[in-house]
Amino acid sequence: MTGRALRWLAQVFALLGAATAGGVALLTVASSAGRALFAQPIAGDVELTQFGIALSISLCLGWCQVQGANLIVDFFTQRLGPRPRRTLDAVGALLLALMCGLLAWRAAAGAMDVRAAGETSMILALPMWWLYASLAPGLALAALVALYQAWMLALGRPLSALQGRH
Repeated sequence: MTGRALRWLAQVFALLGAATAGGVALLTVASSAGRALFAQPIAGDVELTQFGIALSISLCLGWCQVQGANLIVDFFTQRLGPRPRRTLDAVGALLLALMCGLLAWRAAAGAMDVRAAGETSMILALPMWWLYASLAPGLALAALVALYQAWMLALGRPLSALQGRH
């Protein structure tokens, strides 16, 4: 997959994540208004908020990595030259790729296990495997973006296609 394709996919996922967060915000407002005005909140609003925000975060991780907006601690590396910093950035991106790949794998495996167990949420009785399964694509995309970055950094190539600069 090319840097441009990864960038496009990360943008699409981030837009879906933003829409999900917006939906959760509307749900929260509606539930709060229902609670204040009619003493009747939306049933399961806390469950839906938890599910929605977890999904939103996982969908935005790839775009966050594309933008270089994930947390990095460069206090100790500020005085290093470009080559050692690039090497450390490549190692960091590789570690992130491994972590996100592991989380995606475990989310998918967890979805299958939870589905087989028939586990549901407490209030709405929603199948819990949906939540686990919905987290895997965003985590997998973040892993692919970080792996691409690690590869490009290791080869000494620019990340311009991924970052939208040509």
